[in-house]
Amino acid sequence: SQAAVQGVNAVQRGNLGITSALAAEGGSLPRHSSVLRILVENALYPVTLDILYQIFSKYGFVVKIVMFHKNNRFQALLQYAEAMTAFYAKMSLDGQSIYTGCCTLRVNFSKLTNLTVKYNNDRTRDFTRIDLPFGDGQRTVETSLSTPFATQNTIFPSYTGPSGFAPALGFPQGAALGPLAVTTSAAPGNMTIPGIPGNSVLLVRNLNAEAITPYGLFILFGVYGDVHRVKIMLKKRGIALVQMADAAQAQLAINYLNGQRLYGRVMHATLSKYQTIQLPREGQEDKGLTKDYSNSPLHRFKNPSSKNFQNIFPPSATLHLSNIPPSVTVDDLKNLFTSKGSTVKGFKFLQKDCKMALIQLGSVEEAVHALIELHNHDFGENQHLRVSFSKSSI
Repeated sequence: SQAAVQGVNAVQRGNLGITSALAAEGGSLPRHSSVLRILVENALYPVTLDILYQIFSKYGFVVKIVMFHKNNRFQALLQYAEAMTAFYAKMSLDGQSIYTGCCTLRVNFSKLTNLTVKYNNDRTRDFTRIDLPFGDGQRTVETSLSTPFATQNTIFPSYTGPSGFAPALGFPQGAALGPLAVTTSAAPGNMTIPGIPGNSVLLVRNLNAEAITPYGLFILFGVYGDVHRVKIMLKKRGIALVQMADAAQAQLAINYLNGQRLYGRVMHATLSKYQTIQLPREGQEDKGLTKDYSNSPLHRFKNPSSKNFQNIFPPSATLHLSNIPPSVTVDDLKNLFTSKGSTVKGFKFLQKDCKMALIQLGSVEEAVHALIELHNHDFGENQHLRVSFSKSSI
Protein backbone atom coordinates (compact mmCIF):
# COMPACT_ATOMS: atom_id res chain seq x y z
CA SER A 1 0.00 0.00 0.00
CA GLN A 2 2.91 2.37 0.69
CA ALA A 3 4.30 1.70 -2.77
CA ALA A 4 0.89 2.46 -4.25
CA VAL A 5 0.70 5.82 -2.45
CA GLN A 6 4.22 6.69 -3.59
CA GLY A 7 3.35 5.86 -7.18
CA VAL A 8 0.22 8.00 -7.09
CA ASN A 9 2.05 10.93 -5.54
CA ALA A 10 4.82 10.66 -8.12
CA VAL A 11 2.39 11.06 -10.99
CA GLN A 12 0.72 14.00 -9.23
CA ARG A 13 4.07 15.68 -8.73
CA GLY A 14 4.92 15.06 -12.37
CA ASN A 15 1.83 16.87 -13.62
CA LEU A 16 2.35 19.75 -11.20
CA GLY A 17 5.98 19.88 -12.28
CA ILE A 18 4.99 20.35 -15.92
CA THR A 19 2.88 23.38 -15.06
CA SER A 20 5.40 24.81 -12.60
CA ALA A 21 8.32 24.48 -14.99
CA LEU A 22 6.49 26.22 -17.79
CA ALA A 23 5.35 28.99 -15.44
CA ALA A 24 8.89 29.50 -14.14
CA GLU A 25 10.15 29.98 -17.69
CA GLY A 26 7.37 32.42 -18.46
CA GLY A 27 5.83 29.95 -20.88
CA SER A 28 2.38 28.50 -21.20
CA LEU A 29 0.91 25.09 -21.83
CA PRO A 30 0.97 24.18 -25.54
CA ARG A 31 -2.07 24.65 -27.72
CA HIS A 32 -3.70 21.39 -28.71
CA SER A 33 -6.98 19.68 -29.49
CA SER A 34 -9.45 18.45 -26.91
CA VAL A 35 -9.65 15.20 -28.94
CA LEU A 36 -7.24 12.37 -28.13
CA ARG A 37 -6.26 9.43 -30.37
CA ILE A 38 -5.80 6.24 -28.34
CA LEU A 39 -4.08 3.03 -29.41
CA VAL A 40 -3.99 -0.08 -27.23
CA GLU A 41 -0.85 -2.19 -27.66
CA ASN A 42 -0.44 -5.79 -26.55
CA ALA A 43 -4.21 -6.06 -26.16
CA LEU A 44 -4.40 -9.55 -24.67
CA TYR A 45 -7.84 -8.82 -23.23
CA PRO A 46 -10.83 -6.85 -24.55
CA VAL A 47 -11.02 -3.08 -23.96
CA THR A 48 -14.56 -1.73 -24.05
CA LEU A 49 -15.87 1.78 -24.52
CA ASP A 50 -16.99 1.87 -20.89
CA ILE A 51 -13.52 0.90 -19.67
CA LEU A 52 -12.04 3.81 -21.64
CA TYR A 53 -14.69 6.10 -20.15
CA GLN A 54 -13.84 5.01 -16.61
CA ILE A 55 -10.12 5.56 -17.16
CA PHE A 56 -10.26 8.90 -18.95
CA SER A 57 -13.14 10.41 -16.95
CA LYS A 58 -10.81 10.56 -13.94
CA TYR A 59 -9.32 13.68 -15.51
CA GLY A 60 -12.47 15.55 -16.47
CA PHE A 61 -15.70 15.51 -18.45
CA VAL A 62 -15.53 13.04 -21.35
CA VAL A 63 -17.90 14.30 -24.06
CA LYS A 64 -17.66 11.65 -26.81
CA ILE A 65 -15.91 8.36 -27.60
CA VAL A 66 -15.59 6.61 -30.98
CA MET A 67 -13.92 3.17 -31.20
CA PHE A 68 -12.73 1.41 -34.38
CA HIS A 69 -10.11 -1.00 -35.77
CA LYS A 70 -7.53 0.18 -38.27
CA ASN A 71 -4.71 -1.94 -39.66
CA ASN A 72 -5.82 -4.71 -37.30
CA ARG A 73 -5.19 -2.45 -34.30
CA PHE A 74 -7.69 -1.27 -31.72
CA GLN A 75 -8.00 2.52 -31.77
CA ALA A 76 -10.31 5.12 -30.28
CA LEU A 77 -10.97 8.84 -30.48
CA LEU A 78 -11.99 10.53 -27.22
CA GLN A 79 -13.16 14.13 -26.87
CA TYR A 80 -12.96 16.12 -23.63
CA ALA A 81 -14.92 19.25 -22.81
CA GLU A 82 -11.65 21.16 -22.40
CA ALA A 83 -8.30 21.00 -24.17
CA MET A 84 -6.44 21.40 -20.85
CA THR A 85 -8.06 18.22 -19.56
CA ALA A 86 -6.91 16.38 -22.69
CA PHE A 87 -3.36 17.65 -22.09
CA TYR A 88 -3.18 16.28 -18.55
CA ALA A 89 -4.80 12.99 -19.55
CA LYS A 90 -2.26 12.51 -22.33
CA MET A 91 0.69 13.37 -20.09
CA SER A 92 -0.53 10.97 -17.40
CA LEU A 93 -1.85 8.00 -19.39
CA ASP A 94 0.47 7.72 -22.38
CA GLY A 95 2.49 4.55 -21.83
CA GLN A 96 0.39 3.32 -18.90
CA SER A 97 -1.07 -0.20 -18.91
CA ILE A 98 -4.68 -0.95 -18.08
CA TYR A 99 -3.49 -4.30 -16.69
CA THR A 100 0.05 -4.83 -15.54
CA GLY A 101 1.99 -6.27 -18.44
CA CYS A 102 -0.62 -5.79 -21.17
CA CYS A 103 -3.15 -3.43 -22.79
CA THR A 104 -0.72 -0.50 -22.93
CA LEU A 105 -2.17 2.89 -23.85
CA ARG A 106 -0.54 5.08 -26.50
CA VAL A 107 -2.17 8.50 -26.33
CA ASN A 108 -1.65 11.37 -28.79
CA PHE A 109 -3.53 14.50 -29.80
CA SER A 110 -5.85 14.14 -32.77
CA LYS A 111 -6.00 16.59 -35.66
CA LEU A 112 -9.78 16.59 -35.25
CA THR A 113 -11.40 19.25 -33.08
CA ASN A 114 -14.87 17.71 -32.78
CA LEU A 115 -16.27 14.18 -33.06
CA THR A 116 -19.58 13.37 -34.75
CA VAL A 117 -21.61 10.69 -32.96
CA LYS A 118 -24.92 9.46 -34.39
CA TYR A 119 -25.54 6.46 -32.11
CA ASN A 120 -25.09 5.59 -28.46
CA ASN A 121 -23.94 1.98 -28.51
CA ASP A 122 -20.92 -0.15 -27.63
CA ARG A 123 -18.69 1.51 -30.26
CA THR A 124 -19.74 5.17 -30.23
CA ARG A 125 -21.22 7.34 -27.53
CA ASP A 126 -22.07 10.98 -26.89
CA PHE A 127 -22.34 11.46 -23.12
CA THR A 128 -24.24 14.74 -23.54
CA ARG A 129 -27.01 13.15 -25.64
CA ILE A 130 -29.07 10.50 -23.90
CA ASP A 131 -31.67 10.73 -26.69
CA LEU A 132 -29.53 9.22 -29.47
CA PRO A 133 -30.63 5.85 -30.91
CA PHE A 134 -28.63 2.65 -30.42
CA GLY A 135 -28.11 2.26 -34.16
CA ASP A 136 -26.81 -1.05 -35.44
CA GLY A 137 -24.73 -1.72 -32.33
CA GLN A 138 -25.86 -3.50 -29.21
CA ARG A 139 -25.87 -1.77 -25.86
CA THR A 140 -26.71 -3.70 -22.74
CA VAL A 141 -28.05 -2.27 -19.50
CA GLU A 142 -24.86 -3.20 -17.69
CA THR A 143 -22.61 -1.27 -20.06
CA SER A 144 -24.74 1.84 -20.39
CA LEU A 145 -23.22 4.99 -18.93
CA SER A 146 -25.36 7.45 -20.84
CA THR A 147 -28.66 6.54 -19.21
CA PRO A 148 -29.82 8.85 -16.38
CA PHE A 149 -28.26 8.13 -13.01
CA ALA A 150 -25.87 5.44 -14.27
CA THR A 151 -23.31 4.88 -11.54
CA GLN A 152 -19.58 5.37 -11.69
CA ASN A 153 -18.92 1.81 -10.53
CA THR A 154 -20.41 0.10 -13.57
CA ILE A 155 -20.07 -3.66 -13.87
CA PHE A 156 -18.70 -4.62 -17.26
CA PRO A 157 -19.71 -8.03 -18.71
CA SER A 158 -16.24 -9.31 -19.42
CA TYR A 159 -13.61 -11.57 -17.90
CA THR A 160 -12.58 -11.89 -14.28
CA GLY A 161 -9.14 -10.43 -14.91
CA PRO A 162 -6.04 -11.79 -16.61
CA SER A 163 -4.52 -14.67 -14.71
CA GLY A 164 -0.88 -14.15 -13.95
CA PHE A 165 -1.12 -10.34 -14.06
CA ALA A 166 -1.30 -8.39 -10.83
CA PRO A 167 -3.85 -5.55 -10.96
CA ALA A 168 -2.37 -2.07 -11.25
CA LEU A 169 -2.96 0.89 -8.96
CA GLY A 170 -6.28 2.73 -8.62
CA PHE A 171 -6.69 6.47 -8.81
CA PRO A 172 -9.41 8.80 -7.48
CA GLN A 173 -11.81 11.00 -9.45
CA GLY A 174 -10.64 14.32 -10.80
CA ALA A 175 -6.92 13.79 -10.31
CA ALA A 176 -4.13 12.87 -12.70
CA LEU A 177 -2.84 9.79 -10.89
CA GLY A 178 -1.35 6.43 -11.95
CA PRO A 179 -2.75 3.45 -13.81
CA LEU A 180 -6.16 1.91 -13.41
CA ALA A 181 -7.04 -0.83 -10.91
CA VAL A 182 -9.17 -3.69 -12.14
CA THR A 183 -10.69 -5.86 -9.47
CA THR A 184 -13.10 -8.77 -9.68
CA SER A 185 -16.68 -8.19 -8.57
CA ALA A 186 -18.89 -10.44 -6.50
CA ALA A 187 -20.57 -11.71 -9.64
CA PRO A 188 -18.43 -14.35 -11.39
CA GLY A 189 -17.28 -13.42 -14.88
CA ASN A 190 -17.55 -9.67 -14.29
CA MET A 191 -15.13 -6.96 -13.31
CA THR A 192 -15.61 -3.56 -11.73
CA ILE A 193 -13.51 -0.42 -11.97
CA PRO A 194 -13.47 1.46 -8.69
CA GLY A 195 -13.91 5.20 -8.40
CA ILE A 196 -14.83 6.57 -4.98
CA PRO A 197 -17.72 4.32 -4.01
CA GLY A 198 -20.68 6.00 -2.38
CA ASN A 199 -19.23 9.51 -2.47
CA SER A 200 -21.98 12.06 -3.09
CA VAL A 201 -20.07 15.26 -2.25
CA LEU A 202 -18.80 17.40 -5.13
CA LEU A 203 -15.90 19.83 -5.10
CA VAL A 204 -16.76 22.83 -7.27
CA ARG A 205 -13.93 25.22 -8.17
CA ASN A 206 -13.32 28.44 -10.12
CA LEU A 207 -16.60 30.03 -9.08
CA ASN A 208 -17.26 33.75 -9.30
CA ALA A 209 -16.91 34.70 -5.63
CA GLU A 210 -18.81 37.97 -6.13
CA ALA A 211 -21.91 36.35 -7.63
CA ILE A 212 -22.22 32.78 -6.35
CA THR A 213 -24.53 31.89 -3.46
CA PRO A 214 -25.43 28.59 -1.76
CA TYR A 215 -28.97 28.94 -3.12
CA GLY A 216 -27.69 29.42 -6.68
CA LEU A 217 -25.66 26.21 -6.48
CA PHE A 218 -28.63 24.42 -4.91
CA ILE A 219 -30.92 25.37 -7.80
CA LEU A 220 -28.39 24.65 -10.58
CA PHE A 221 -27.11 21.31 -9.29
CA GLY A 222 -30.68 20.45 -8.33
CA VAL A 223 -31.45 20.05 -12.04
CA TYR A 224 -29.45 16.79 -11.96
CA GLY A 225 -30.24 15.46 -8.48
CA ASP A 226 -31.52 16.40 -5.05
CA VAL A 227 -29.02 18.68 -3.28
CA HIS A 228 -28.91 18.13 0.47
CA ARG A 229 -26.22 20.59 1.55
CA VAL A 230 -24.05 23.37 0.07
CA LYS A 231 -20.95 24.96 1.58
CA ILE A 232 -19.02 27.88 0.09
CA MET A 233 -15.55 28.13 1.63
CA LEU A 234 -15.31 31.09 3.99
CA LYS A 235 -11.75 32.08 3.04
CA LYS A 236 -11.88 30.88 -0.58
CA ARG A 237 -15.24 31.99 -1.93
CA GLY A 238 -14.45 30.58 -5.38
CA ILE A 239 -14.59 27.01 -4.01
CA ALA A 240 -17.67 25.16 -2.79
CA LEU A 241 -18.85 21.71 -1.71
CA VAL A 242 -22.19 20.38 -2.95
CA GLN A 243 -23.69 17.27 -1.33
CA MET A 244 -26.09 15.31 -3.55
CA ALA A 245 -28.59 12.67 -2.44
CA ASP A 246 -26.39 9.82 -3.72
CA ALA A 247 -23.26 9.03 -5.71
CA ALA A 248 -25.15 8.44 -8.97
CA GLN A 249 -26.66 11.92 -8.89
CA ALA A 250 -23.24 13.37 -8.03
CA GLN A 251 -21.72 11.75 -11.10
CA LEU A 252 -24.58 12.95 -13.29
CA ALA A 253 -24.05 16.53 -12.08
CA ILE A 254 -20.33 16.26 -12.90
CA ASN A 255 -21.05 14.98 -16.40
CA TYR A 256 -23.38 17.87 -17.22
CA LEU A 257 -21.96 20.82 -15.25
CA ASN A 258 -18.19 20.37 -15.25
CA GLY A 259 -16.82 22.94 -17.72
CA GLN A 260 -20.03 25.01 -17.77
CA ARG A 261 -19.69 28.81 -17.67
CA LEU A 262 -21.32 30.37 -14.62
CA TYR A 263 -21.20 34.12 -13.96
CA GLY A 264 -18.31 34.56 -16.38
CA ARG A 265 -16.14 31.73 -15.02
CA VAL A 266 -15.66 28.17 -16.27
CA MET A 267 -16.79 25.96 -13.41
CA HIS A 268 -14.87 22.76 -12.54
CA ALA A 269 -16.72 19.97 -10.72
CA THR A 270 -15.17 16.75 -9.43
CA LEU A 271 -15.84 14.32 -6.60
CA SER A 272 -14.61 15.55 -3.22
CA LYS A 273 -12.53 13.63 -0.72
CA TYR A 274 -15.19 14.48 1.90
CA GLN A 275 -18.09 12.09 2.41
CA THR A 276 -20.43 14.67 3.94
CA ILE A 277 -20.71 18.44 4.53
CA GLN A 278 -20.56 19.32 8.20
CA LEU A 279 -22.91 22.03 9.38
CA PRO A 280 -21.24 24.85 11.36
CA ARG A 281 -21.15 24.47 15.11
CA GLU A 282 -23.00 26.96 17.27
CA GLY A 283 -21.03 30.17 17.45
CA GLN A 284 -18.77 29.19 14.54
CA GLU A 285 -18.24 31.95 11.97
CA ASP A 286 -19.92 31.00 8.70
CA LYS A 287 -21.64 34.14 7.31
CA GLY A 288 -24.48 32.04 5.91
CA LEU A 289 -22.22 30.18 3.48
CA THR A 290 -23.30 26.69 4.62
CA LYS A 291 -26.91 25.70 3.98
CA ASP A 292 -28.93 22.54 4.61
CA TYR A 293 -31.50 21.81 1.89
CA SER A 294 -32.22 18.20 2.81
CA ASN A 295 -35.89 18.94 3.51
CA SER A 296 -36.43 21.46 0.71
CA PRO A 297 -39.74 21.25 -1.16
CA LEU A 298 -37.84 22.13 -4.37
CA HIS A 299 -36.24 18.70 -4.80
CA ARG A 300 -37.08 17.43 -8.30
CA PHE A 301 -36.46 13.71 -7.74
CA LYS A 302 -38.13 12.84 -4.44
CA ASN A 303 -40.91 11.01 -6.24
CA PRO A 304 -39.52 7.85 -7.95
CA SER A 305 -42.19 8.09 -10.65
CA SER A 306 -41.49 11.76 -11.41
CA LYS A 307 -41.25 12.70 -15.10
CA ASN A 308 -38.15 14.68 -14.18
CA PHE A 309 -36.15 11.44 -14.45
CA GLN A 310 -36.97 11.28 -18.18
CA ASN A 311 -36.27 14.97 -18.81
CA ILE A 312 -32.63 15.39 -17.82
CA PHE A 313 -30.73 17.34 -20.47
CA PRO A 314 -27.45 19.26 -20.65
CA PRO A 315 -27.49 23.03 -20.16
CA SER A 316 -28.89 24.69 -23.28
CA ALA A 317 -29.97 28.13 -24.45
CA THR A 318 -33.60 26.95 -24.58
CA LEU A 319 -35.49 26.57 -21.31
CA HIS A 320 -38.64 24.55 -20.66
CA LEU A 321 -41.20 26.45 -18.55
CA SER A 322 -44.10 24.78 -16.77
CA ASN A 323 -46.76 25.53 -14.16
CA ILE A 324 -47.56 28.84 -15.88
CA PRO A 325 -50.78 30.42 -14.52
CA PRO A 326 -53.56 31.17 -17.07
CA SER A 327 -53.36 34.90 -16.33
CA VAL A 328 -49.68 35.14 -17.40
CA THR A 329 -49.16 36.27 -21.01
CA VAL A 330 -46.29 35.92 -23.48
CA ASP A 331 -45.24 39.50 -22.82
CA ASP A 332 -45.33 38.91 -19.07
CA LEU A 333 -42.89 36.01 -19.40
CA LYS A 334 -40.62 37.82 -21.88
CA ASN A 335 -40.47 40.85 -19.58
CA LEU A 336 -39.75 38.63 -16.58
CA PHE A 337 -36.71 37.07 -18.25
CA THR A 338 -35.55 40.39 -19.70
CA SER A 339 -35.65 41.89 -16.20
CA LYS A 340 -33.03 39.31 -15.14
CA GLY A 341 -30.65 40.33 -17.91
CA SER A 342 -31.67 37.71 -20.48
CA THR A 343 -31.98 38.29 -24.22
CA VAL A 344 -35.18 36.59 -25.43
CA LYS A 345 -34.72 35.24 -28.97
CA GLY A 346 -37.78 33.02 -29.21
CA PHE A 347 -40.88 31.89 -27.36
CA LYS A 348 -43.76 29.48 -27.89
CA PHE A 349 -46.45 27.84 -25.79
CA LEU A 350 -46.56 24.03 -25.97
CA GLN A 351 -50.20 23.47 -25.04
CA LYS A 352 -53.55 25.09 -25.69
CA ASP A 353 -53.97 25.76 -21.98
CA CYS A 354 -50.62 27.65 -22.02
CA LYS A 355 -49.27 25.91 -18.91
CA MET A 356 -45.96 24.98 -20.60
CA ALA A 357 -43.68 26.88 -22.94
CA LEU A 358 -40.21 27.07 -24.46
CA ILE A 359 -38.13 30.24 -24.24
CA GLN A 360 -34.87 30.63 -26.16
CA LEU A 361 -32.26 32.98 -24.70
CA GLY A 362 -29.10 34.55 -26.08
CA SER A 363 -26.67 31.88 -24.85
CA VAL A 364 -26.33 28.80 -22.69
CA GLU A 365 -24.77 30.90 -19.93
CA GLU A 366 -27.74 33.28 -20.00
CA ALA A 367 -30.09 30.32 -19.66
CA VAL A 368 -28.11 28.97 -16.69
CA HIS A 369 -28.35 32.34 -14.94
CA ALA A 370 -32.07 32.63 -15.74
CA LEU A 371 -32.79 29.14 -14.40
CA ILE A 372 -31.07 30.02 -11.12
CA GLU A 373 -32.96 33.31 -10.85
CA LEU A 374 -36.42 32.23 -11.97
CA HIS A 375 -36.96 28.58 -11.05
CA ASN A 376 -39.71 28.64 -8.40
CA HIS A 377 -40.56 32.27 -9.24
CA ASP A 378 -43.72 33.21 -7.33
CA PHE A 379 -46.55 34.44 -9.54
CA GLY A 380 -48.76 34.86 -6.48
CA GLU A 381 -51.64 32.78 -5.17
CA ASN A 382 -49.19 29.92 -4.45
CA GLN A 383 -48.31 29.40 -8.11
CA HIS A 384 -44.60 28.95 -8.84
CA LEU A 385 -42.78 28.75 -12.17
CA ARG A 386 -40.84 25.57 -12.95
CA VAL A 387 -37.74 25.97 -15.14
CA SER A 388 -35.52 23.28 -16.66
CA PHE A 389 -33.20 22.84 -19.65
CA SER A 390 -34.80 21.69 -22.90
CA LYS A 391 -33.49 19.32 -25.58
CA SER A 392 -35.55 21.23 -28.18
CA SER A 393 -34.99 24.60 -29.80
CA ILE A 394 -37.43 27.09 -31.25
